[in-house]
Amino acid sequence: MPNEARERLIKQVVADSRRHYAAYTLFNQALADHLGLHPTDLQCLSLLSLEEEPLTTGEIAKLTGLTSGSATRLVDRLDRAGLVVRRGDPADRRKTLVSLAPKPVSEVDDAWDTPGEAFLSALDDFTDEQLAVIGDYLRRVSAVGTEQASRLASAPGTGDS
Repeated sequence: MPNEARERLIKQVVADSRRHYAAYTLFNQALADHLGLHPTDLQCLSLLSLEEEPLTTGEIAKLTGLTSGSATRLVDRLDRAGLVVRRGDPADRRKTLVSLAPKPVSEVDDAWDTPGEAFLSALDDFTDEQLAVIGDYLRRVSAVGTEQASRLASAPGTGDS
């Protein structure tokens, strides 16, 4: 019997995870629309904000799952919009480093204020131990998602004709 209960719990967690992903995708689209950005551009800005150092376009491509050409076009859009700054890599003149532009990105940060508070309040009732488990789960499923995206990108697709 305990295995049946665990199976039900796992099935529920998987279903809840899929619902969470769908809801977050819709939220990301709505926030991007609100800001006049493409959802991928918004995610790139979010990922850049998590990095301590500027990134190359190749690193941005890896983080976003884009091809190098698509990542270059993404950085071009963000640069034209004044959301990122490009500068030469002092260690390698062939590379360009990309970082967030301070002023316009504050507008993106401001748009996050209300949703950010709402997301944080969803964590209010969890203990520190539960938050550690949630964090561990998110890191694990993020790694699995990245791994599976890479696998799917390199495998022949069913839509190929």
